[in-house]
Amino acid sequence: MVAMEVTMDDAHDVRELPSLVEESGRNVRVARVIGDGAYDSSRVYGLLGDPGIEVVVKPKAKARADRGHLARHRVLEQVRRLGDGVWAEAVGYGRRWAVETAYSTFKRLFGEHSLARDRENIVRELVGQVSLYNMLVNK
Repeated sequence: MVAMEVTMDDAHDVRELPSLVEESGRNVRVARVIGDGAYDSSRVYGLLGDPGIEVVVKPKAKARADRGHLARHRVLEQVRRLGDGVWAEAVGYGRRWAVETAYSTFKRLFGEHSLARDRENIVRELVGQVSLYNMLVNK
């Protein structure tokens, strides 16, 4: 893991994306972001596409192509022209499994809940767990 943001249950992942991309960029070169339908927004395409990061996000089923970021329009047209399966194969959308596997492994190792109760200690606990996880997977 190269970046993390600790949020409470009421925070939406997309809201944290800018700080995650910025933090990741300090550690590695971010060339591509692969996300599920929760990241299907013109805001995401603008945030990532403008600095040259490839956005691989599966559009929502009822997504509209008549407004928003031009890159998002192109993706919607590709998906409609090729179909979900062919599009996913062509752009590497299936590589999301690597991220999902990492989260699953992390949760199996450390559990889904923090032992700490206040935010400051939750952050400390998770930073320690992520550091240990990175040592284990980068042997």
